[in-house]
Order: sequence, then C-alpha cells, then structure tokens
Amino acid sequence: MAAIAALQAYGSDESDDESNDQHEVSEDALAHLKPLEKNNTVQTLQAKLQLNAAPVVDETADFGNNPYQPLDPSTKLVMYNPQYEQIYTPEAGPANPFKTQQQKAAKNMLSGFVEPAHLNAFHFENQRRTFSSYGFAVDPSVETGGQKMVSSTEGTVAPEGKTVFEKTSKREGDKRKRVRNLDASDIEGFEGPWGKYVDEKTVAKPSEEEQTELDEILAKRAKRGKVVDDKPADEKTTLHIKDAYDYQGRSYLHIPQDLDVDLRSEQPPDKCYLPKKMIHAWTGHTKGVAAIRLFPMSGHLLLSCGMDSKIKLWEVYNQRRLIRTFSGHKQAVRDICFNNEGTKFLSAGYDRYIKLWDTETGECIKKFTNRKVPYCVKFNPEEDKQDIFVAGMSDKKIVQYDLRTEEVVQEYDRHLGAVNTITFVDNNKRFVTTSDDKSLRVWEWDIPVDFKYIADPSMHSMPSVTLSHNGKWLGCQSMDNQIVIYSAINRFRQNRKKIFKGHMVAGYACQMDFAPDMSYIVSGDADGKLNVWDWKSTKLYTKLKAHDGVCIGCLWHPHETSKVITCGWDGLIKLWD
Repeated sequence: MAAIAALQAYGSDESDDESNDQHEVSEDALAHLKPLEKNNTVQTLQAKLQLNAAPVVDETADFGNNPYQPLDPSTKLVMYNPQYEQIYTPEAGPANPFKTQQQKAAKNMLSGFVEPAHLNAFHFENQRRTFSSYGFAVDPSVETGGQKMVSSTEGTVAPEGKTVFEKTSKREGDKRKRVRNLDASDIEGFEGPWGKYVDEKTVAKPSEEEQTELDEILAKRAKRGKVVDDKPADEKTTLHIKDAYDYQGRSYLHIPQDLDVDLRSEQPPDKCYLPKKMIHAWTGHTKGVAAIRLFPMSGHLLLSCGMDSKIKLWEVYNQRRLIRTFSGHKQAVRDICFNNEGTKFLSAGYDRYIKLWDTETGECIKKFTNRKVPYCVKFNPEEDKQDIFVAGMSDKKIVQYDLRTEEVVQEYDRHLGAVNTITFVDNNKRFVTTSDDKSLRVWEWDIPVDFKYIADPSMHSMPSVTLSHNGKWLGCQSMDNQIVIYSAINRFRQNRKKIFKGHMVAGYACQMDFAPDMSYIVSGDADGKLNVWDWKSTKLYTKLKAHDGVCIGCLWHPHETSKVITCGWDGLIKLWD
C-alpha cells in the first residue's frame, strides 16, 4: 500500500509542474492495481475466467429442419442435427426398372462393397510364404477367427502347424550325405569338404530308348545338312612358253638386264608423271580378276588371280606373254602373296584352302586349311622368318602358320569381324590389320594382344590397305568413298590433311597405290576408272576409263616413272603409260 501511495504522490507532483493540457490518469486504468474486495469469492473469479468454445449459431436461421425433407446420401458435411426420419428416409426419385437387385446394391468397387480392414504386413507375408512353401495357410475370413487352416491340396498337414518363420525339426532326406574322408595324410583318397554325395551319379548315359531317339535325330540332321566336299582340288600347272630356260640355263625368274630401266636398283625414280594411255592388255582370265602382284624388287613378272579359280604369271617387259597357269583351287582365288625372293607364293581361295606354290616349276608344295575362308595372306618380310606366314580369316581370327611344321603356331583373336588386310610396318616388327568391325589394330609380332586399337564412330570399314614406298604412311581405302592416311610410325595417327575424295568405292575393296617418288596416289573405283591424285594438295588430277566393270586393283611400277597396271572384273589386266 505504501508503494501505491508513493506512486500516486509522484504522479501528483509531476502534474503540478507540467502544463494543464495533459490528461489525468483515470481510475479505470489503475483498477488492476487495487486489491480485491473482501466480498469477491473464488467462485466468482472462476466464473469470469471460463471460456465458451461453442460457435455462435443463429437461432432464427432455417437450416431445413423439415422432418419431411430427406437428407442427401452423398452429403459429407451436415450443418444441423437431422432427425431420425430424415436420415433413414428412402431415396427419392424414380428407380431404374432395368437394374437387377445386385446392381441396385450399394457398391464402392466393381465387385461389390468392401469394408476397410487392417492387416499387418508381416502376418500377410508370413502366411503367403507359408502357403507357397508348404501349401497351407490360416483362413483369413473373419468368421473362422484365425482358427481354420486352408490347403492347396487335400491331406496336406502342417509340420507342427509352424510357418516359414518358425524353426521345424529336419526331416529325413532333407540333407544329402557326402562321402567323408578328412584324413589329409591319405593323399589319394583325401576328400575334404569337396566330397561327392553318396547317391551322386557322375556318368550320364542315356538309356536304350533315349539312345534310339538321339540316333534318329542325328540321322535326320545329317540328311538335312548340306554335303560339303572338303577334299582339295588336284593341283596342276600349264607352261605357255616353249622353253622355260634360256641358252644360259636361266629361268624366267631371272631379272632381265637388256632394258632401258635398271630393275635391280633400290632407288626410286627421281620424278614421276601422270599415266595417259593404255599401251597393252593381258587377256587370259575367263572371269573377273581379284588381285595382281608384281615380282619382288624387280617387277619384271606379274602374278594375277581371278574368280575363275586360276592363277596366272605374266611378263611385264619384252613380249608380255602369259608364262604359266596354276590350277588348284575349286573356287575363286581371293589373295596371293610372294615371298621375298619371289621363288614361292601363297594363294588363298574361297574353297577354304591356302596353298604354297613354286613359282618356277608350278608345283604345289603344301596346303593348309582350318575350315574357314582365308581373306588375306602375307609372308613375314624378315629374312629369318620366311617360313612363317599369317592369314586373316572369316571367323575374326588371324592365324600364324609355320611351313616347317605345317601347324598353327599363334592365333590373334581380338577382332569382332572378318579380317580383310594384313600390313607389316616398323621394320616388320609390327603389323596392322583391318576388319569388317570398322576398326584398325596394331600388333607386335608373335604377341596375340593388340597394343593399339583405333576405332571411331565416324570410321568405316577399310578393306584395302597399302604401305607407302618410304614406309611412313598407310593408305586405307575407306567405304565412305575416300582414302584416309595413317602414319605407319610411332602413334599411328590419322593425317587429317590427307583425305582423297572424288571416286566411288562403297561396297568394293578397290586397291590403291603410291607413286615411287610419293608425288601421286592412284586408285580404282566401282565405275571402272583409274583415279590419280596429287599427294601434296590432295587434288584429283585425272580419271581414266580403265575397265568396263569394277577396277579392283592398281599397281604403280616401282622402277617406272609413269607405268601403272590395273585389273578389273571384266577379266582384263591393262598397262598404262
């Protein structure tokens, strides 16, 4: 009380000093500071502090408390207390006379009315697995109260009524017995934990009835299958000149020295020129010519193979005669390859045989096959490895044969398609292969894992690859009608500045070649034309109509300045100058 009195006295002193415009403090504002009167009881205070949570309702409003007005059954919110008659009044309105009693029944899904129910996920999964494993489960209907069991088959009895989540005693036969011999000192009979089962059968021999059925099936397959004659054709040769030896006893393999050109020289011509006209045509093949190869180093002889399964040897100089014909393949010959000296050559045919021939006598020395079609063959150019050759096969493999043992001594199996070309690079330490899988792979000799793999989504298949005379570049005939150049040293990168276009080769493995002085590039195409490009500017200089069909191969003579040999599917071989 003394504090309140002091506060009032302080307020009165201040009011005397201030101006008369200020308002005085009302008694109502200080009412809460006054003590409660003695006659106010606790009940009166509680009555003042009570709260009323009921909403304010307008008693005069008409909410439709009409006992004859039905309640809409689809209503989910009611703002008044309906009477009993309103709730259970039948639905008003005409009934559909075509609905059955089942259709008129209340539904909350297509099959009827389902009341919401709660089932523990663990109990449901427990009963489902038990039913799947043992064939029984608890009846889920409410009437049984979980006391009745349902079974998938009659007479199934639960193992002690336990589910899959409860342990049951093991039955006899659940676990097969093994042969046990844990004595490690018994070296021969020690089984350890890997012993066989007691009743295990290690030999599955068909019964007599099953064997009879198998024999019938195999007999039908043998009749249905195509009969393939795997026997090689008889090899024979024909000499088309009178004398195989001259007056000094030299064969036609001897390099002639009475020419204007030194065929023994190792230096290329100083300057090469464009070929302009045909000066000779060799005829003798009855079908298209597949490949041509010049005699190593000198180039005074020309070897050709064709689709008439014949291999022919021609003279390039003097009378340009047909010297010898080699017959020994049943089907078309795809590729041929001389050894370093030219005394022997390999031929690969579609009859799945690779044959080794003697160039001078025409004798077939050896033959090899692995039941696959060889697409290309190459001797190893090293002098000490002339008894080894590699062949690219149709089954994605590159096989390496030894002529001495006549066996496959190595397999290079990394390509995903048939192998089309094999080219030796880097002083014959490595070789490059291309395939139908649109990739280029570089291999170390005798190591069956490629150490360089070149593949790009923009690349196309390259069925023909030629090494330049200086050994620095690889010319690849790409199936997108262009010739791409790769470096043959170190990283085998593509030279993006050297791309030669202007011819159409899509679908054909047309061979290309380099001029000896690296000034020009020549290539055949599908239109039978001989195309010549400039090496530096990649400009297409000229096109010569060489053959009626596809011009499949072309070779620039290594000792001549402008002589190019072409072959085509019209069966002709032509010399241009």
